[in-house]
Amino acid sequence: MTDVRPVLVATEADDVTSDMVITELNRRNVPVARFNPADIGADLTVSARFGTCPAPVAGQVCTPSRTVDLTHIRSVYWRRPVWPAFDHLGADDARFAAAQARYGLGGILYALDGPLWVNHPLRNAAADYKPTQLAVAQRLGLTVPPTLVTNDPDEARSFVASHDQVVFKTLRWTPCRRDGVPVTGWADPVTAPEIDESVRVVPHLFQAVVDKVADLRVLVVGREAFAVRIQSGMLDWRKDYSALSYSVVDLPDRMGKALLAYLEHFGLVSGSFDLAVDKVGDLWWLELNPNGQWGWLEESTGLAMSAAFADLLTQGVVP
Repeated sequence: MTDVRPVLVATEADDVTSDMVITELNRRNVPVARFNPADIGADLTVSARFGTCPAPVAGQVCTPSRTVDLTHIRSVYWRRPVWPAFDHLGADDARFAAAQARYGLGGILYALDGPLWVNHPLRNAAADYKPTQLAVAQRLGLTVPPTLVTNDPDEARSFVASHDQVVFKTLRWTPCRRDGVPVTGWADPVTAPEIDESVRVVPHLFQAVVDKVADLRVLVVGREAFAVRIQSGMLDWRKDYSALSYSVVDLPDRMGKALLAYLEHFGLVSGSFDLAVDKVGDLWWLELNPNGQWGWLEESTGLAMSAAFADLLTQGVVP
C-alpha cells in the first residue's frame, strides 16, 4: 500500500538546501507540504484540537496549495523557518503577536510525537550551547582545545597569555549590522593587551588555536556520515569560500561512533560537525551546528547528502 502521508518542510522562502531535499523527495513520489511560520495569516492557517478525540492532538495546517492532517504526517524537516515579526504593528502589539505565533503554532507542532523530526527544534536549541557542547564532547572522549568562557578580564588575559595563539568566538551567531553593513562573528585572533573592561558586559569564549593543517566538516544523517576535508590555510575557512578545496575522506570508526553518540545524547538525528586536523592527523573537536549548511558541499564533492535526507524523511524512522 502506498504511503500517502506527507513530509512537512518548515523553512524560509529562499532555501536552496531544502529545495535539494524536496527535489529528491519528489523523485520518490513522496508528498511534500512546505511552509514558513512567517506566512501565518492568509497564507498559513493552523487548527488543533485537544481532549476531544482519540489522538492527543488533531487538526490541520493549511497553505494555499496543501491541507495537512496533523495526525498523518510522515516526518518533519525543520530546516530554516522564520518566525513572523509583525512589523506593521506597534512595538508592544508586535511583541504580543510574535509570542502568540511562536507559542501557538510552535506549540502545536512541537506536540506532535508521531512523525520523525529532523531535527526537533527544542532539541536543536538544547544542543546549540557551545559550553555544553564542549563538556559533552570531552565526556565522549573527543579531544577539546583548551577553552575559557568568562566575563572576567583578568581571567581572559591570563588565559590568552598562557597559550601561543588564542581566538575569540561568539557564543551564538546573531544577526548584526554596523552602519548598515552586516557583521559576521569569525574566529579571530586575540592578544592579552586587547582585552579590556568591556569583557565584563557578557561572557566571552576564548580558545587555544589548534596547530592544524586542515579542517573536517562531517555531516551525519541518521546513521550515515559524510566527511569532507577542507583545505584553506585560513584560521577560519568560512571567510573565503572561493579559496577552499575539498576532498572526501573516510572518518575513523572511533570518531564516527563518537559523533553518533553525541547526536544521541541530544536526541538529534542529524548534525554538522566541525573538527580540526593537526599535523599528525589527530582530530580536534571544534563545534556542532545542529542545523548546519551542507548544500555547497554536495555540489563540490558529489556526495549524496540530499538523497540521504530524503531517504530518512521518507522512511520516517532512523535506521
